[in-house]
Amino acid sequence: MIIPNPSTTKPSAGSFALNRECVIGVMDDGNAEARVGEYLHGLFAQSPFEIPLDITHFAGDAPNRSIRLLKKPSDHADIGEQHELAVTTDGITISAHNDAGLTRGIQSLYQLALQQVGLIDSTSIKEIRIPAIQVTDKPRFGWRGMHLDVSRHFFPVNDIKRYLDLLALFKFNVFHWHLTDDQGWRVQIDAFAKLTEIGAKRADNKPSGSGFYTKKDIREVIEYAKLRHIEVIPEIDLPGHTQAVLAAYPELSCTGGPFDVSQTSGIHKDVLCVGNEDTFKFVTGMLDEIAELFESQYIHLGGDECPTDRWKECKKCQKRMADEKLKDETGLQGYFTTRMVQHLEKLNRVGVFWDEVLELGLPAGNVLMSWRGMDHGINAAKQGHRVVMSPHSHCYFDFKHSKDPSDHGATWADPISLKEVYDFEPIPAILDAKAAKNVLGGQANVWTERMPDFATVESMILPRMCALSEVLWSDAKDRNWPDFRKRLAALTPWLEKNHNVHKCIHGD
Repeated sequence: MIIPNPSTTKPSAGSFALNRECVIGVMDDGNAEARVGEYLHGLFAQSPFEIPLDITHFAGDAPNRSIRLLKKPSDHADIGEQHELAVTTDGITISAHNDAGLTRGIQSLYQLALQQVGLIDSTSIKEIRIPAIQVTDKPRFGWRGMHLDVSRHFFPVNDIKRYLDLLALFKFNVFHWHLTDDQGWRVQIDAFAKLTEIGAKRADNKPSGSGFYTKKDIREVIEYAKLRHIEVIPEIDLPGHTQAVLAAYPELSCTGGPFDVSQTSGIHKDVLCVGNEDTFKFVTGMLDEIAELFESQYIHLGGDECPTDRWKECKKCQKRMADEKLKDETGLQGYFTTRMVQHLEKLNRVGVFWDEVLELGLPAGNVLMSWRGMDHGINAAKQGHRVVMSPHSHCYFDFKHSKDPSDHGATWADPISLKEVYDFEPIPAILDAKAAKNVLGGQANVWTERMPDFATVESMILPRMCALSEVLWSDAKDRNWPDFRKRLAALTPWLEKNHNVHKCIHGD
């Protein structure tokens, strides 16, 4: 009945009538946070429901007809997001050891309510029957991510919140925010104002081609995500994919420019000059502000698709290579990566990199994101590195859903069907138990070159993100494709009423 599939479910006879007579019960002694109750209140006060539940504090027995939020003490440090949901004819109890667990339990309850939407012929639902059930649940992986590229097309804060709501509904806990690329710099940096004055604007004047997030916007998004227990991880792509940086600060290039913010996709030969010490002053100063702004322990620094053409012709870069006794230009990027990691360590942050960086010598303690298949992630895990599996074979949601010529998405890549996403296994059988523990989880990537508006984004991620959520949350032995299709069908009426969902939701 729930996506992702819980660890155990035990349906019972009867149902609970959730209406305005019900209350949200929060313990007086602080065992449950009122903020979690406020989040639950907000879910049922919004469309399609009109059930604003009052929050009441109590000690001892819960009030009649209540949704009781119960935080239980634990002697174990690693309790994660495990939780229990108990629905009886008399009331509902959601219990967990922490706020994250309570919040995941709330989403299970909310899904049970949303499944009833298709059965009720009304735009305003003031009572919903929640089937009696006992659910015990916990996630398989600690990294369950969804990425969104806002460089190629910019999406306002309200769209980002809508994205986070979908992540929360399906129990993702990482939002990987790709904020910079050749086609636009999207985050305010006070020390380098030209990044947004120049680097956030494209000459094509398309509605979503320009724009950036102020620091106030970023904090608003982080707070919104925090309430949903989603970690916001910023990506600042370096040293390649920096055409927008060079448009603002051409002196950081090997040639001196001039440059324009790119209007085309692909790989650009002009990248940051690693032989120029001012490049490092720029990067470290910028990262200082990023670390101050974002609360995540991780900062993604890209590292992918960085051509070395300009470095081969640049006197400063060649001198750097000679001074540091580097074998070739690949070593020059390794030198850059090492210096960036050293600065992140001073900021008490951990670097995340695309899998090209493994070939440069990934510094110990950092995280590799394997996108060019699984082999790079396998090798990294065997070497003792922490890994997030995000192979383009299963996890690139900018690829088409099917071979249908009318389907939207990248035409140069093979489609990724809903079933193929569901069949994804983040821990390959080739890994032994020790190496398998280095796999933190997985993630879908949403590159937006072909997604000019948020409705298109939704049509590309839905329903594939539902399948991925089950891959990353549920135990592999419990995955069942026919059963997943039934549970997805129960949610389909609500999804189609409220989101732009791809037609594959009705088939494979």
